[in-house]
Amino acid sequence: MSQSVRQPAGYEDELASAARALQSPAAFRAFYAEHFGFVWRCLGALGVPTAGLDDAAQEVFVVVHRRLPEFRGESKLRTWLYGIVRNVAANARRSQQRRPGHSELQADVPGAGADPLQSLETREAVDFVQRFVRELDEPARDLFVLALVEQFSIPEVAPLLGVPLNTAYTRLRALRQAFQSALARYRAEP
Repeated sequence: MSQSVRQPAGYEDELASAARALQSPAAFRAFYAEHFGFVWRCLGALGVPTAGLDDAAQEVFVVVHRRLPEFRGESKLRTWLYGIVRNVAANARRSQQRRPGHSELQADVPGAGADPLQSLETREAVDFVQRFVRELDEPARDLFVLALVEQFSIPEVAPLLGVPLNTAYTRLRALRQAFQSALARYRAEP
C-alpha cells in the first residue's frame, strides 16, 4: 500500500507558476546560481568523472531550460531537477564507458602548508565513499545521494524513487547497514 505526502491546496499551482517565472533570463540566472552546487555534487556522486562535470552540469541546465514549460508542479523543483541530473549522469557514465583508456586527473592538489596526513586521510575517505557508491545499483545510489549526501527527507525521496514511504525507510536502513559493514571491512584491512 503506497503512502503519499499530502500537499497543501494550491501547492501544484504555486510550483507551476514558479517554474513559469523561471523563464525570464534574470530568474533563470538566479535559479542556476542557487542550484549549481547541488547539481555539481549530485553529478559527482552519481559517477560523472571530474573532467566531465562542467559539461554535464551545463547539459543539466540546458535540459532544465528546454523542459521548463513541461513542469507541471507535481513535485518540488529540486526533485524534478534531480531527475534530470540522474539522466544526464547516466548518459555521461555510458559515454565514459565507450571511451576506455582515459585516466582521470587528480582534482585536488594539496596546497602549501596543508597537513599531509590529514590530506591523505581525507582523500582516502573520499575514495572509499566513491567506491562504495559506484558499487551500488542505480536505485540504491539515488537513495544514497538524495537522503545521505543531499539530506532530502524520505517523504521527498520516496516518490522520486517510485516506492512507498515505508519501503524507502527500509531501504535507507539497509543502505546505512551496508555502508557500516563496508566501512568496518575497510578499517579491518591492513
